[in-house]
Amino acid sequence: MTESLRQILDAAARGTFPPPDGGTTVVAQPGPRDAGVIAFTAHSVVFTDEDEGWVRETLGSLECDPYAATMNARFLAALMERTGRTTDTIDVLLTGAPLAGPPRLALTEVAGPGHPRVVSARRRREDVRVWAADGGVLVLGRGVAGRLEVAVEVAEGARHRGLGRRLVTAARQLAGGEPVWAQVSPGNARSLRAFQAAGYRPVGSEALFLPPSRAGGQCQGS
Repeated sequence: MTESLRQILDAAARGTFPPPDGGTTVVAQPGPRDAGVIAFTAHSVVFTDEDEGWVRETLGSLECDPYAATMNARFLAALMERTGRTTDTIDVLLTGAPLAGPPRLALTEVAGPGHPRVVSARRRREDVRVWAADGGVLVLGRGVAGRLEVAVEVAEGARHRGLGRRLVTAARQLAGGEPVWAQVSPGNARSLRAFQAAGYRPVGSEALFLPPSRAGGQCQGS
């Protein structure tokens, strides 16, 4: 029986990945909001409610390295056109194991649902919580397949002081015993360095497709 996307993600968080056989696994969307592609090492997962036959036929028609076909611009464009969805970028997908103990960074939880970071995060996540730090913002919420996702923002005047690393470390301490996931643009080298310095591991790449009404920017480093 084919695993669900959540089962695949949970296994990846433990360090167990799909076989590096150059194949593609097609699974159902975990919900109506999220569709997309995750490329692990030499194996991809397409999560969509579109016909699996169409997915495989489209991938097979591309004149490119089959190992890279799911992240080929022509396949992603075809998936957008077929579904009427939008995407922003192909992100690096990272995960960090939970950490015991309270955050060492002073954080104040922002309770107001009208806070701009809450509004922005709710386009892509449920159960959103936001904390403010001196010079930064930390967001946790349930994203793709219910996984716990982190996003952070560091003010311009507070950069180059390690605050991003401390914020994403705090996310692991607030995780309640489960892994934390992050999506970071490959060009955002500063955020990638911060996540890796905080113990997050890159596990693949992800292209997320959302209905047009859900599209919109994310917090920096998310």
